[in-house]
Amino acid sequence: MTSLRIGWIGCGTHASEMLLPQLTRHDVVLQALCDVAPERLAEAGRRFGVAEADRTPDWRALLARGDIDAVGMAVGPALHHEIGLAAIARGLPVFIEKPPAPTARQAQELADAASARGVPVVLGFMKRYSTANRIAANVLHAADFGPRASFLGEYMTAPTYFAGDVDYTGFYLHHCVHYFDLVPHLMGEVAAISSRRHELSPGKLLLHLDFRFASGGIGTLVLGTHQSRGTPMEWWQVMGDHKRVEVRNVHEVRYFRHPPFKASVGSASLVDGEDTLVWEPNLTAAANEDHKGYHALLGDFVRAARGEAVSTPDAAAGARAMALMEQALGLDQPASR
Repeated sequence: MTSLRIGWIGCGTHASEMLLPQLTRHDVVLQALCDVAPERLAEAGRRFGVAEADRTPDWRALLARGDIDAVGMAVGPALHHEIGLAAIARGLPVFIEKPPAPTARQAQELADAASARGVPVVLGFMKRYSTANRIAANVLHAADFGPRASFLGEYMTAPTYFAGDVDYTGFYLHHCVHYFDLVPHLMGEVAAISSRRHELSPGKLLLHLDFRFASGGIGTLVLGTHQSRGTPMEWWQVMGDHKRVEVRNVHEVRYFRHPPFKASVGSASLVDGEDTLVWEPNLTAAANEDHKGYHALLGDFVRAARGEAVSTPDAAAGARAMALMEQALGLDQPASR
């Protein structure tokens, strides 16, 4: 099998430090690179071995090439929508970093186009792929866990997005959107959603989101921009009947079952099937493992682009996440505080 030939658009920090290093661990060739900034394009070309003749500031020129099998991009929501539609029209499988578009309507346009042409589109929702989240999701989706009764979680950040000008749209599109994909992935279809907000000061926003799921389960998600990025920012828990799964800081999983009290039991021990299971990665191992999830996500993109049947966050999942976010946060309405 020959290596998949990738044309990549967007060579900013996120692409160069998170996406391209993990993509190139797979059986791919970076055939062409595109970026409007000459310095970024030159640096990425040198770093990832793309010849100067195969670098361009024009994404249309990249898509017009006859020697690429698939396209990846990390260029921002407006261009994700425009370039994504153009790539789909050419029949090229596409990886699109989240968010897929500026609005839910445009994200749905991508989903409709991908469905109509039968073109694989994979969205950059790597939260599904972080090792701890994948382990926890597999526990939750197993038949013996039973009905998922509730979700509780928090996903915080700092006022980094707002240097010089407070615009929460960036926070919503680049941060919050992850959990509008992850929560229904864990809990199933969302039947109703609402939010409450509290602004501590300009740039420091707190949101509480209330979910009701089609299954009858309920949930609460806390999002905010008023915590230090030097501290753990993420935690979630799903409860069932006498069972619950917790993930802390995207690296530790705890699965609580229904153990008996042990204090007065002389033969007390750890019992398989009753006591708590804990998993966390061995960070001392000399292995090139990506527990954040980019490597696994991009591996599924490569397989999808080859025509393999894989379950990925696709364009329809991107449209669903954007629609839920707009419904909860009123992004299609005039901003108010």
